[in-house]
Amino acid sequence: MNPFDLAILRFINHVVPRSHMLDYVAFGIEKFYFTRGLGMICLLWWLWFRNGSTARRDREIVVATTVATVLALALGRLLAHYLPFRLRPMVDPALMMNFPSDPGACKVPVLRTWSSFPSDHAMMWCAVATGIYLASRRLGILAYIYAFFFICLPRVYLGMHYPTDILAGAALGIVICLLLNHPVIRTRLAVPALDWSVKYQGVFYAAVFLLSFELASQFDELRRLGEFFWHNA
Repeated sequence: MNPFDLAILRFINHVVPRSHMLDYVAFGIEKFYFTRGLGMICLLWWLWFRNGSTARRDREIVVATTVATVLALALGRLLAHYLPFRLRPMVDPALMMNFPSDPGACKVPVLRTWSSFPSDHAMMWCAVATGIYLASRRLGILAYIYAFFFICLPRVYLGMHYPTDILAGAALGIVICLLLNHPVIRTRLAVPALDWSVKYQGVFYAAVFLLSFELASQFDELRRLGEFFWHNA
């Protein structure tokens, strides 16, 4: 345990006032799709349909950011699988700390087998916030604040991640989004999608709507289906 993580976790455990209401709010923020990122997906839709002199560039940014978000989520899972395993704070008895418990939750047994480092939530939503920032600095700053308070902070408070898990995930998500939004790469990624959006509007927007839902839910259904087949194969 590094001093940085230990100091923050001790602060949360011993200094931050605890209440059932605060715990309930933290669990709600972590569980609900809207507070987990649906609002930022809506901002990407708004950028897509925003008119003006930068409309073409905005759509290219949305496409590149969407690809970066999917890539960040996949990379986060791969890194968590192949890097040395790190037990989550909420299930590590060596820390001798108390974190909020949700009697109705079924995530703890699953999270016990998932490595804590890095945070794929931080990777994914910081990638989205970066794309929004590239299109609109004002909205991007709001997106970063949203990601910190509604996605990253509750996961540290609930003991799902160490602070360094969040910081590493955020840095990776930002870097991935910036790389894919390099003008040369962004244009190559966006041109086919923009062509399809004109030629096959119905299919394109139906597929994008479905992808938006899966991003907002972080592919929860597909994850659970994969877990079912993995454990019952």
